[in-house]
Amino acid sequence: MRDLLPPEVAVAVAGPDDWRGELLPEEGACLGERAVESRRRDFTAGRVCARRALARLGVPAVAVPSAPNRAPVWPAGVVGTITHTPGYCAAAVARADEVRSVGMDAERHRELNAGVRRLVGLPEEWDDCARLPGGISWAAVLFSVKETIYKVWHPVVGTWLDFHDARVTLDPESGLFTARIAPARLDAAPVPDPPATVTGRFSVDADLVRSAAVLSPR
Repeated sequence: MRDLLPPEVAVAVAGPDDWRGELLPEEGACLGERAVESRRRDFTAGRVCARRALARLGVPAVAVPSAPNRAPVWPAGVVGTITHTPGYCAAAVARADEVRSVGMDAERHRELNAGVRRLVGLPEEWDDCARLPGGISWAAVLFSVKETIYKVWHPVVGTWLDFHDARVTLDPESGLFTARIAPARLDAAPVPDPPATVTGRFSVDADLVRSAAVLSPR
């Protein structure tokens, strides 16, 4: 993820040992005793990466618990995000006076079934994807980008953002995406100056799709 985010954002990607790392008591309490092994491994790697990323900002090691909606709760003055998909996990953090919000997402590079495609994309987005170069699952890219957009939107606005509430344009040559938020969502936002446009970067290799974006301070 380091290549997709600006230098003021600190990034940590999980190594082999991080999936079996140590949780702080407050974090373990959020996970609970009944969590399945895959959930426990993902959660653990995310928190280990989060503390490593925080250390790169000069923030002392602190617990990163979960809110009721499972979003990470960052220390005061910090914004951040965590992503995990089978075999991959990363965390990114920044100081709130330098970055308004940060989001990122990783997905396995695979085709999506018709039902998921309908859920994720607008008809005009699929028309756009049909004109993009072959050999890439643009559906997986679109899915990842829209997850990133939600992660940028929610900490700032505090409301749900549906997949169809963002109209995404992908530029495969530059690796850039642009998302325009539906006017109805902007009008209904409970905060002033909700982000009407989100821009970010994406990358695709044989196994993994990654995307990331930041909002600058107002």
